[in-house]
Amino acid sequence: MLFENNLKLLRMCGRSSRYFVDHRRVKVVAGSGGDGASTFHSEPWKEWGGPDGGNGGAGGDIIIRVDRQVKSLSSVSTVYRGKDGEAGSSKNRYGRNASPTYIIVPLGTIVKEEGAMLVDLSLHDQLYTVVYGGAGGKGNRFFLSNENRAPLTATPGEKGQERVVQLELRTMAHAALVGFPNAGKSSLLRAISNARPAVAAYPFTTLKPHVGIVQYRDHQQVAVADIPGLIPGAHLNRGLGVAFLRHIERCRVLLYVLDMSSAEPWEQFQQLCFELDQYKPHLSHRPHAIVANKMDLPEARQNLEALRSRVHQTVIPVSALTGENTGELILHLRTMYDSYPRDSSQS
Repeated sequence: MLFENNLKLLRMCGRSSRYFVDHRRVKVVAGSGGDGASTFHSEPWKEWGGPDGGNGGAGGDIIIRVDRQVKSLSSVSTVYRGKDGEAGSSKNRYGRNASPTYIIVPLGTIVKEEGAMLVDLSLHDQLYTVVYGGAGGKGNRFFLSNENRAPLTATPGEKGQERVVQLELRTMAHAALVGFPNAGKSSLLRAISNARPAVAAYPFTTLKPHVGIVQYRDHQQVAVADIPGLIPGAHLNRGLGVAFLRHIERCRVLLYVLDMSSAEPWEQFQQLCFELDQYKPHLSHRPHAIVANKMDLPEARQNLEALRSRVHQTVIPVSALTGENTGELILHLRTMYDSYPRDSSQS
């Protein structure tokens, strides 16, 4: 009985903590316009009242709206259908226009169609009309003319637009912490920012990107993303795969976090650069530094000298656990952030 209760609890937790989704294929169909009416005015003592059929209402648009409180695309459905407009009626009454349907997405969502980018949604409450509803049909009153005093013609409402788009989420951060599982990235983010990601002594503690804000005295803020740990072959979609390599693309600064307690940590750096460049050529060449983490462990000191003799990049030794030398890391991060052109951050 106890086992069954625990199993039920685990299943409930699994449903409540939904998977982080950063890519979604969505079919959107806007609403159709309402039909126009073909009617004639009927009233006592008015035998020839004339046509009075009203026009139909417009179909509902489908609009993508950005909400900074939303962190994933998990709540986005695969199909959206807009509402249809109301049909026209007698006495020249027009049909009601249909209200729009909204798709709520996080900041940093990119909308694509067949691989081509349509819009980059990077502002809170930003709106993008992805499909437009069909126009309402015309009632027979619309066709009244001197040549035709009793038109019978009424047109149906137009069909709404239809398309298939891809929604892709990229982390909105200036710098990315890149490393293998259990390198101490989450602990480092906690040490230098206001973020509080989960920390544990086992790999793959981080299953979705966390973003922390580093505050400077001049009120400048730099967002740093803790990217889930990569493994060899990540560019081939192994492990957590390319789902999280996408987030690194948008970061203008890379911080390679190495576990200095492991054997030959310089090989970690070479493997990380390889994975990034296989995913996107020259991605690893962006402004970067090597963060030699876990310097509080005895074997790290010896590995630090060996690392510096094998790489030409800036190496910043830190201990996320004790906070040792994190101040130097924060200052160097600001230097790299200021030196990188703003308009090139997406390249």
